[in-house]
Amino acid sequence: MVTAVAVLAFTPVACGAPPGSPGTTTMTSTATSTSTSASAPAKLIKVPDVSGMNHQDAQNAMQRAGLYNLREVDGTGQGRALVIDRNWRQTAQDPPPGTEVPADAVITLTAVKYDDR
Repeated sequence: MVTAVAVLAFTPVACGAPPGSPGTTTMTSTATSTSTSASAPAKLIKVPDVSGMNHQDAQNAMQRAGLYNLREVDGTGQGRALVIDRNWRQTAQDPPPGTEVPADAVITLTAVKYDDR
């Protein structure tokens, strides 16, 4: 928080008059600054284990833990979009289960369709 107080005394200013002479403007300002820069460290969240889960359930588990920055990847390498999440099964995750991460960390969920061979 910054508080500034300025007091101005206005009097006619004489051209060429030295500072402090009668008829010059006097300006006084006082500034006080208070800062609370001691911010608390970011809370870390333990990444849940979603191995083998249905993809929708895995997303729900991550969100219940407080992790919302989720990236999903087709585990076959075909680049398919995981459109109907309940049709997919988790095969991997990054970072691994148990890792402590900040809430905004990217969590990559890798899945394959149930009927993939």
